[in-house]
Amino acid sequence: MSWFRKRAWVYAGLLALFTWWSMGKTEFEWDNFEEFSNAYFFINDRFLPANWDILPSLIDPILVTLAVAFLGTFIALLIALPLSFAAAKNTTANRFLYYFNRFFLSILRSIPEIVFGLVFVVVLGLGPFPAVMAILLHNVGVLGKLISELIEAADAGPQEAMESVGAGRRIGNLFSILPQIWPNVLSHYFYRFEVAIRTSLILGFIGGGGIGQKLINDFNSFNYTAVTVEVILIMILVIAVDLFGAFVRKKVI
Repeated sequence: MSWFRKRAWVYAGLLALFTWWSMGKTEFEWDNFEEFSNAYFFINDRFLPANWDILPSLIDPILVTLAVAFLGTFIALLIALPLSFAAAKNTTANRFLYYFNRFFLSILRSIPEIVFGLVFVVVLGLGPFPAVMAILLHNVGVLGKLISELIEAADAGPQEAMESVGAGRRIGNLFSILPQIWPNVLSHYFYRFEVAIRTSLILGFIGGGGIGQKLINDFNSFNYTAVTVEVILIMILVIAVDLFGAFVRKKVI
């Protein structure tokens, strides 16, 4: 017990040291919190009241944002599912294939969507399609990683039962593991869907279309009352996706 306490003190000391170092690097000062009152006055004076007259013109951009997020995440899930089985130790007999897929997923995951977006906007031109590709590639890496970990944590009993009655390895893996992990797969999918909505907003800043492009244009032109409406619509969209995801997951479970 004393050994555990000694180790805990060491970890606490290292954490405190790293926190102190990070505060120095980021110019974190407690006095800065006094300036937050200015944010209230700035928002109250410039962003309110919201200009709801522009709402009809935002319907198409918000639908474009929803379509970009959905398509990029859904296609990523279809690609990530087979890759995740190849990137899990308990479903891949070939060690080379296992490490290759893990490395490939790590590369996709390590490149931010904004970097993919900057490349595809130059290659493919302005519009929502480059945003779809940026979200798709990054989400393949993220979902592949998350689902492969679910596969490795799955109960081996059903898998062994399938193989004992003569089922092939691939069929056994599919029908013994996928039903176990499917609710969690849906949870990861809808979470990444929410993230993709916010990401498509940022991609709109670089010409990816949707509500993000409209928002940055209004912000740069100091049309803050329009920005208020656009931010509210984004919040509603994210909350709606979250509620729908919870409803679907509840039905599956």
